[in-house]
Amino acid sequence: MLIRFRGVRGSYSKPLRPKALKGKISSVVQRIKTEDLESPVCREKFLSNLPDVIFGTVGGHTSCVEVRLSDDTLLIFDCGSGLSSLDEDLRKNRDDIRCIHIFLSHFHYDHLAGLPYFSILFDKNVEVFFYSPSEELEENITTFLRKPFHPIGIDAFGAKLHFITLKGSGIKLGNSNISWIKRNHPDTCYAYSVEESGKKIIYSTDTELTESDFKRDSRTDHFFKRADAIILDGQYTLGESIEKYNWGHTSYSMSVDFALEHEISQLFLFHHDPQYDDNKLEAILRSSRWYCQRAVKKTELKIDLAREDREIVI
Repeated sequence: MLIRFRGVRGSYSKPLRPKALKGKISSVVQRIKTEDLESPVCREKFLSNLPDVIFGTVGGHTSCVEVRLSDDTLLIFDCGSGLSSLDEDLRKNRDDIRCIHIFLSHFHYDHLAGLPYFSILFDKNVEVFFYSPSEELEENITTFLRKPFHPIGIDAFGAKLHFITLKGSGIKLGNSNISWIKRNHPDTCYAYSVEESGKKIIYSTDTELTESDFKRDSRTDHFFKRADAIILDGQYTLGESIEKYNWGHTSYSMSVDFALEHEISQLFLFHHDPQYDDNKLEAILRSSRWYCQRAVKKTELKIDLAREDREIVI
């Protein structure tokens, strides 16, 4: 499976401001030595050795994750503003996509903001399947695209749309199995797991972990245990999570504890607070790794930030 992070912020978009961009450029210039400019190879080596916080950005779009199965089936988890980058790449690469599967965790604005501008929805040769355990799936999407909130309604799309209310414990798409579980978040939110060829990834945005999440049972074990990767809400510091109790998000330290408890191999901290700049997020990553190294429960866990445009192969 191939994972591409299209949008990684929570709550609202956070574009990189001109002042911040100038600061990054200034930091690069200060590091340059004469020998770094001698040849194209030297320049590339110099750039590759720059830290992520300088040469790059975590990203400013809201939640959207692309998953490609081994047969190139396209799965999309949430339709935040990050959906625009997927749309751009599909048009630029002229991908011959005829079927898209969109799984929605919930219906808050930051997880739907990119949907009205997803140009493939105007292609009459495409089928788009929307999935959610919510009985109000079609009604909520239709309402979101209704005037005066958007100039055209859902009827303007040329693609053939299907709205699938998920029931039971899982469905099969091609060679993959997809299941879901309810998470603690205002207005209800669902996490999804995707299993294919013995590999499993979990998408669990907008999750406020509580003590009950660490009381394992057969269902949670089946869903989470020994997953190859989890994309998990880590929006807050521990102090913020206490101050913002019942807001529906988790501290990065509790996300680490949760991944360790379920013996998950990789943790990607997700749904970054829009008030955090790249320096703050990199500091959170360092703290997460430090915390993991000193945890009571010892299992192998790789930790990184979910970063826009980053590709992960599982």
